[in-house]
Amino acid sequence: MNDKLSAFKAEMRDKKVTVMGVGISNLPLIRFLHKLGADITAADRRTEEQMGEAARELREMGVTLKTGPDYLENLGGDWIFKTPGIRFDVPQLLEAARRGSQITSEMEVFFELCPAKIIAVTGSDGKTTTTTLVSEILKKMGKTVHLGGNIGKPLLPEIETVAETDVAVLELSSFQLHTMKRSPDVAVITNMTPNHLDWHKSFEEYMDAKRNIYLHQNEKGVLVLNKSDPQSYACRSGARGEVRLFGYDRGCAVYSEGGEIYAFGAEVMKTSDIKIPGEHNVQNYMAAIAAVGPGCEAAAREVAREFGGVPHRIELVRVRDGVRYYNSSIDSSPNRTINTLKVFDKVILIAGGKDKGIPYDALGQSLAEKCKALFLVGMTAGVISEALKKYAEKAGVGGDIPVTFCESYEQAVRLAADMAVGGDVVLMSNASTSFDMFRNFEERGELFKKLVNEL
Repeated sequence: MNDKLSAFKAEMRDKKVTVMGVGISNLPLIRFLHKLGADITAADRRTEEQMGEAARELREMGVTLKTGPDYLENLGGDWIFKTPGIRFDVPQLLEAARRGSQITSEMEVFFELCPAKIIAVTGSDGKTTTTTLVSEILKKMGKTVHLGGNIGKPLLPEIETVAETDVAVLELSSFQLHTMKRSPDVAVITNMTPNHLDWHKSFEEYMDAKRNIYLHQNEKGVLVLNKSDPQSYACRSGARGEVRLFGYDRGCAVYSEGGEIYAFGAEVMKTSDIKIPGEHNVQNYMAAIAAVGPGCEAAAREVAREFGGVPHRIELVRVRDGVRYYNSSIDSSPNRTINTLKVFDKVILIAGGKDKGIPYDALGQSLAEKCKALFLVGMTAGVISEALKKYAEKAGVGGDIPVTFCESYEQAVRLAADMAVGGDVVLMSNASTSFDMFRNFEERGELFKKLVNEL
C-alpha cells in the first residue's frame, strides 16, 4: 500500500488547485486531480478558441478556465502546479507563494509519491537517447519500466500503477530540475555546455539547475558522470554516494577502447554492434550501462544490435535516387549539430530556428569541414552563416561553400533535393530551437519528413 499516495489523495479532496498550462502533459494531470476531487482552475496563455477541444473538455469537467495574455494575474489556490517552461521567480508566482499557495509541479509530486526506484538523466546533449537506452536495457532484463519526464508521457496520473518492484526512468530538463528538492536513486549527467540561456540568467544558473539531479541524494545514491566532459566530471566533488564514471579511460566504470566497450571489468560489446551511428551514441550507451549497473551487459548487447534510434535524432527518412535524407530536428543547439555532423563526411545541410542566447562560433569549423552546401531557414539563419564566414576568414577553408537563405522549409527541401546527386546526404540539423515557427522540434521534424516523402 502506497501510504504517501493515500495521504496525497486525501489532501487534494476539495482543495483549490491551479494548473498552469493546458498542454499535452498537463491535460492528464488535470484529469487525475479532478478525479481526486480537487477544485481546479486551468490557466493558459491561449484563448479558449485557440485551445479548441481541450477547452471544451475542461468546461465539461467543471474546470474554471483562465485564458489569454493575463492568465498569470492573481494566481491563487491551495496548490499551484507550475509548468516547467515558467520560471519559479516570476512576480505572480512569488506573490501567490507569499499569500500561502504551495508551488509545485507534476514531476516534483511524482518524486514524492513514487514507490519505485528512480533513474533520471539530464545533460545538454544525449539525454533523450540515453534515457531511452536505460529503459530498453531494463525491459530486456525483465523489469517493468515507467518512462517519463521530458520524454514520453506524464507519470503522476499513472502513479497508482507504479509498483515498488518497478523502475521509473526519467529524462529531466534544466527547467524541471530548477526547483527540485529531491533527487533520483541513480542520477546521470551526460554533459553540460551552454544552453537555454534565453531562459536561464547565466550558464552558472543553468548548471546549478542540472546539479539538482544529485544534490539531494544520500549515501545510497549513484551519480553517473562523463569523464570526457569537464563540467560533468567536476560534479563528482558534490556526490554523497557512489560515483560511476564513463569515458575513454580504463579507470572508468564503463569505458571504450579499441572499438570495444568494457563495463565493470568485462567486455560488453563491440562499438560496431551499435546500430545507431555516431561516436556520441557510443557515449550514450556507456552512460546507460553505467546507470543500470552490473548485470546489464547481455541486455545492453541485445539492445545495441536491435535499437534503431529515437525519432528526430539522425533518423533516416528516405533514400531517393541514391541520396539519403536524415532528420535530426532534436539538434536544438550548435553543440548538437556539431556532434551530428561528425557522423557524416560531406552533407547538404538544412539548419536554422530560434536562438537560445548561446554562442554559435564553434559551429563554424564543423560547417567548413563537413558541409557541401547550406540552406538556412528561420531566425538564426544569419548567425549560422556568420559562424561559417568567421571561420573561413580565419582558417582559409569553407569560404566557397554556397549558403542559401530560404523563406520556408518547403523551399529549403526542394532546393537541397535539386542540388543533391547520388551518394549525397541531405541532413536537417537545426542548431537552434523550433519555437520561431513550430510548437516543438517534433512538429518541425514531422514537416521535414513529410516534405522529403513528397519529393
